[in-house]
Amino acid sequence: MSFSTFSEFLAMGHHGPYVWSAYGISLLVLALNLWLPVLARRNYLQDEARRLRREEQK
Repeated sequence: MSFSTFSEFLAMGHHGPYVWSAYGISLLVLALNLWLPVLARRNYLQDEARRLRREEQK
């Protein structure tokens, strides 16, 4: 399938909303798969640092 103009490419033969929303959802899922473990690790390290400080004070 070839497109003669950029607007035809974006329209994807009248399937543009489906195609581009599928790409958007896929990119969102990939971004979350990268971001959530980083966030969880940071929270874990902060909790452990807090726990260690409490234990040192006892």
